[in-house]
Amino acid sequence: MKIDKYDRAILNEIQRNGRITNAELAEKVGLSPSPCLRRTKQLEDSGLILRHVTLLDRKKLGLDLMVYVQISMDRHTPERFERFENTVATFSEVLECHLITGQDADYLLKVVVKDMDDYQRFLLGYLTRIEGVSGVHSSFVLKQPVMRTELPV
Repeated sequence: MKIDKYDRAILNEIQRNGRITNAELAEKVGLSPSPCLRRTKQLEDSGLILRHVTLLDRKKLGLDLMVYVQISMDRHTPERFERFENTVATFSEVLECHLITGQDADYLLKVVVKDMDDYQRFLLGYLTRIEGVSGVHSSFVLKQPVMRTELPV
């Protein structure tokens, strides 16, 4: 899909504030409300806008520990990878799962839990029990100086 300066402006604004009204959005991007709404609908219909979400403060929810977990698999078969991916997708602690290259690991997971005891429960009770997992390396986040969800448009 080809996007112009108005589409880019719409995308930038709604990434910053997903609750912005169409009237406010139209004013900010320099369009009248009807064309703005039509463009936004086209961006949604094209699949460029995946969904609208609300970001929560994980620490205020008691999820104080963020962990990046590298997972190594015993066999590199499509079936093994598919089973792993389907399983970790069911774990609410896993925010992201990436199949990666350039490391000794096959997957990189972003995990949030309450504390170290909660992570131990998750690691030993769930992750290491997935068929095919042959290695786990955990890196604990000490500080998060940058956290953004907006993509450069």
